[in-house]
Amino acid sequence: MTTSDYLAIFFKIIGSLALLIYGMKVMSEALQKMAGSQLRHILSAMTTNRFTGMLTGTFITCAVQSSSATTVMTVSFVNAGLLTLAQAISVIMGANIGTTLTAWIMSLGYTVDLTSFVFPAFLVGIILIYSRKMRYIGDFLFGISFMFFSLVLLNTSGKELQLESNPQIIDFFKSFDVDSYLTILSFLFIGSIITCIVQSSAAVMAITILLCSSGVLPIYLGIALVMGENIGTTATANLAALGANTQARRTALAHLVFNLIGVIWVLCVFYPFVNAVCGLVHYDPTGHNLTQEQLAVKLPIVLAAFHSSFNIMNTAVLIWFIPQIERLVCMLIKPRHSDDEEDFRLQFIQAGIMKTPELSVLEAHKEIRSFAGRMQRMFGMVRDLLVEKDENTFIRIFDRIEKYEGISDSMEIEIANYLDQVGTAHLSDDTKMKIRSMLREITEIESIGDSCYNIARALKRKRTGKEEFPEKLYEQLHQMFELTDDALTQMNVILSGRKANLDASLSFNIENEINSYRNQLKTTNITDINAHLYTYAIGTIYMDIIQECEKLGDYVVNVVEARMGVRQHNG
Repeated sequence: MTTSDYLAIFFKIIGSLALLIYGMKVMSEALQKMAGSQLRHILSAMTTNRFTGMLTGTFITCAVQSSSATTVMTVSFVNAGLLTLAQAISVIMGANIGTTLTAWIMSLGYTVDLTSFVFPAFLVGIILIYSRKMRYIGDFLFGISFMFFSLVLLNTSGKELQLESNPQIIDFFKSFDVDSYLTILSFLFIGSIITCIVQSSAAVMAITILLCSSGVLPIYLGIALVMGENIGTTATANLAALGANTQARRTALAHLVFNLIGVIWVLCVFYPFVNAVCGLVHYDPTGHNLTQEQLAVKLPIVLAAFHSSFNIMNTAVLIWFIPQIERLVCMLIKPRHSDDEEDFRLQFIQAGIMKTPELSVLEAHKEIRSFAGRMQRMFGMVRDLLVEKDENTFIRIFDRIEKYEGISDSMEIEIANYLDQVGTAHLSDDTKMKIRSMLREITEIESIGDSCYNIARALKRKRTGKEEFPEKLYEQLHQMFELTDDALTQMNVILSGRKANLDASLSFNIENEINSYRNQLKTTNITDINAHLYTYAIGTIYMDIIQECEKLGDYVVNVVEARMGVRQHNG
């Protein structure tokens, strides 16, 4: 063959790998859109111990065909405090088992003629995509069709290369001593590096199957590449977690530690282990007794069997050592010397690990909960300001409130930008509605921060004027502040729980109480000023605070309405 022939085949292989990665992405996202919240509920409910956690990780990864998606979901749950680090490690172990299904699907592409399935699947997929109710099933069919079609193209391209009859290629791979641990380690390293670069373990597995099935790459070296792919696939999560919080980084590192330990102990028994796996599928590692056609069918199965055996055995051994792995990653990654808690810092959103819109919405929701909690702490500072007598302490608290107001502005912008980024993807109707609700929530929560700051400014104005509230006004303000804080507490309950278990009526009742009390105080304030119980200036500041509390109550109700998808009919 000429150089141009080789170049054409090379580009065909590169294009096929790109099609494979895209197909897996489309298929995974379609499955997550169909399952979405149910998967998250399963993950949170079925991790009561290390074994259920492992089974849950396996199930979800098999379902969505993406260990990355499972890992990201797990990290987000750790961030939210819904999973412990130990539970997360067990889920990641299960994800490693679940991802081996991909290798078996690929081996199918080399052992079965898929062309008869692929093209009808494309036709059905495109019809379903244009059907509103069934478009996610259509996306799934399109994704898996792309994946299988890419495997057909890879198989065809591998045959066109005629590697088995190319003396240069054969001599190149024969130059490696398959009985040398140095050679095994070299190919393991190569597999790790390539997986890190292409960010797809599936693509590396496809290349390995192509080389082994053609007969030019010895099975021992192919298996070394697969082991390297297991290490390289952890790079994505670790790189993404660099800017995340301590627990997220520990979870990502636990994935790397788990795979590294597995590779180390398998290397210690490498040849007996590989021979045992080959024996299970009735394959002689030398391959001398098989024709080229038989090798093309058998070797993908051997690689898939090793991938499964390696991850299952590794999990079976290390699941008993989860506490030790947890202690190790905690020792390696110390908690960051936390900046002042008042510094602006998103806790849960990490754009670097945003894999799918469905999961990203979950991250954003947790951030909104954190945002709302900050605003309630800000209101707590306002309550402290009301009773503070010391001038220096008063100034310090006011400065903190002012800082929080700036934080609230920044958080609104950052979360909104993140949701806007998520909104550019192909989303389900349910997700689009969630994003619209979230955008309204953050707007109203930021307005709560504005109200807190306005109350603080009114209190500072009173202090500057060297006038004091009568005891009666202090009592009324305390009562109004108590009602307002109750409203904020209930808002945070609504934001933290599941809709099905919540009732918005309590928030509406509190808001009605705030309105009624405001109206009552407004009337008595005019009467008291006319009776010269206090000055008009004091009465004005007092009513400014009361009115701002009432506004804050309205913002709280707006947040609750957005979250619950209901309207207050009697407010």
